[in-house]
Amino acid sequence: MRPDHAAAQRLAGRGPAPAIRTETLRPTVLAQCVAGARWLGRQVEKRRSRLALLEMSDEQLKDIGLSRGQVYSEFKRRLRD
Repeated sequence: MRPDHAAAQRLAGRGPAPAIRTETLRPTVLAQCVAGARWLGRQVEKRRSRLALLEMSDEQLKDIGLSRGQVYSEFKRRLRD
């Protein structure tokens, strides 16, 4: 049987389903879990930084060149930004 016919037979549900390679699937899932954990860690760190800015006094904000309005707008930004 020609290779393109075998693919058509599988799509039609008449041929054997291709085997799932668990050797390559596990590292991929693990890599996605690690990437998700890193992303979550970055989001938590952004949140902490924004809360720390809110807790600063106006004099401290002036020392680092920020205004209270800039801090509020930064705090209101989404975590994905």
